[in-house]
Amino acid sequence: MSAKLAKQSLVAAVLAASSLFALGAAPASAASFPLCAARVVQHFDLDKGQTPESIVLSPNGTAYVAFAKARQIAEISPRGAVRILATLPAPADGGVNTPAMGFPLTVGIDRASDGTLYFLYATGTADLTGVWRLRPGGTPQRIAALPATSLPNGLALDQRTRSLYVADSTGAVWRVSTKDGAATVWSSDRELAPAGFLGANGIKLRAGAAWVTNLDQGTIVRIPLHTNGKAGFAQVTATGLTGIDDFAFTGKGNEIIAALNTTNQVALVKPDGTHHVVLTAADGLQGPTAIALRGRAVYVPSAAYLTAKDPNLLRAHLAR
Repeated sequence: MSAKLAKQSLVAAVLAASSLFALGAAPASAASFPLCAARVVQHFDLDKGQTPESIVLSPNGTAYVAFAKARQIAEISPRGAVRILATLPAPADGGVNTPAMGFPLTVGIDRASDGTLYFLYATGTADLTGVWRLRPGGTPQRIAALPATSLPNGLALDQRTRSLYVADSTGAVWRVSTKDGAATVWSSDRELAPAGFLGANGIKLRAGAAWVTNLDQGTIVRIPLHTNGKAGFAQVTATGLTGIDDFAFTGKGNEIIAALNTTNQVALVKPDGTHHVVLTAADGLQGPTAIALRGRAVYVPSAAYLTAKDPNLLRAHLAR
């Protein structure tokens, strides 16, 4: 997603081994420790709306992405073959009332251990906006309706409680049951609010808390998840992350790798909140939207919302 200064440009633009995603591989030049050997390993077709907004990896190296503009969920094999698994129905009005964006988009994806994919669809209409599910070999089904005025963006699955946590960029986190689709506002803390464009964006669950980014505020927020299921008070853990989208934990405590969409960078965020840039446009980034890790392999999809040139997937090595 882009920042408010680039809203009009975004709206116009948006209308796991070393052999993984081998198409178009090209060496990068600017990766900074602890990332190295960065290269673009997959190029997507902008004309087909292949703007990857989210990514999740399976144990066998297959990747699943949400192509936002195309309203699609795609599978990318370890050899780089792209297969469209689902195309969601277009809203009758074309999605012109989608909050902040003005067009429909698929975002936020996660995967259960049985291969079921959960993802989000924002259309500005009550009949389509919400949480969707795609079982292996099946067809997409909406399992939870969210308000037409919401902008579901980031998604995290808690398999233990069979709950999904949805970062809503209008300023909330929803909790959705995968059993019956019941959806409730889990947190509407002020730290999730937008400052003119998009608030809560990416979300992950870790160490008894939901961690949420706020694009407008350039922050990462930690919200405790109490044993009774309720949300605690939000605490800002990192600031100064301009245009932050989604992120992933490196596995080293609460260390984070974050996609900074509007500045065309990826940053390493330390547990104390300090950060430094580890990837830039010189490495092939084209507006990074998310991060996924498999072992020491780091995958970064770029949607090219602002550059409108080369949506792609970059792979780097975490040297630890």
